[in-house]
Amino acid sequence: MAGSNREHGQHNPDEIAFLEKELRHISALIKQSGREILDNYPITPPQFVALQWLLEHGDMTIGDLSNKMYLAFSTTTDLVDRMEKNRLVKRVRDDQDRRVVRIHLLEDGERIIEEVIEKRRYDLQEVLSDFSPEEVVNLSSMLTKLQEGMQEGRRKRKQQKGK
Repeated sequence: MAGSNREHGQHNPDEIAFLEKELRHISALIKQSGREILDNYPITPPQFVALQWLLEHGDMTIGDLSNKMYLAFSTTTDLVDRMEKNRLVKRVRDDQDRRVVRIHLLEDGERIIEEVIEKRRYDLQEVLSDFSPEEVVNLSSMLTKLQEGMQEGRRKRKQQKGK
């Protein structure tokens, strides 16, 4: 890639250290803010993450959900049990293969996720009110590039690990 800084060491190490620290702090602030919003709802942060996956990707098996959340199968089963008890999800048999059980998001689960996400977006809107429209567009573009680069790096590490 022409003009790329893909080679290690081409960026200032102090700048990289600063960015890593700032991203870690931003991540912690987002997590804390999210937990404060969740205090008003009958779900835990891991349940919120599971419900988000179901909202975004539709019905999933416990195995699929475990992989998406990086949790043990047994932990995800316990999580789903509690969400099912609270009528946020239900287990349904697959139409094509009756041996397969999928987790289906119910109306209450969807409503909670949509309300929480709306509150998180409002909080972000408040923070971004000090940014110009151009700065918001640039930030969006840079975050997309960062996320794609991180996903690619993770994919490469997994490939190398598998060798």
